[in-house]
Amino acid sequence: MRGPATATSLAHELATNTGATSYHLRKLASVGLVEETEDGRGRERWWRASTASHEWRDRDLAGDPNAEAASDWLKRHYFDAFVARYERWLDAAAEESVDWRDAADSGDAEIRVSADRLRAFEAELLALIDRYRASSPDEQGARRVAVYFHMFPVTPAETDRVDG
Repeated sequence: MRGPATATSLAHELATNTGATSYHLRKLASVGLVEETEDGRGRERWWRASTASHEWRDRDLAGDPNAEAASDWLKRHYFDAFVARYERWLDAAAEESVDWRDAADSGDAEIRVSADRLRAFEAELLALIDRYRASSPDEQGARRVAVYFHMFPVTPAETDRVDG
């Protein structure tokens, strides 16, 4: 879904009920992730993302079971949305130029860092993304490109198998 939406339209898109969606929108608004638009009439409330991108810290939600549950749901939804979006790219890639197929790279890596260094790594990565986020209307062939990243510790079972 793109742009402002009502709890009803979001509930339909997310296959949930309007009451739960409305509740979570109010919770997201309370932490600054979404905001109401001026477009609502009567009881109809329209919501939009408060920024072009957003993030939150688990420490800000710790101890609030509803906030933790909403965060977990949202992270899983983001991952599912990424998978669906990437599959659409893979389905359409054959129609793209070799230049775009070559530029649209994927990969994975493991690094060994403390929690503090992982936060520093993320800050550097976000700063790099911000440098490229600015629109470049003069750049020939420029297109919107989705950038996703997920950082998480390797589970103990995986660490026992391969450490590196």
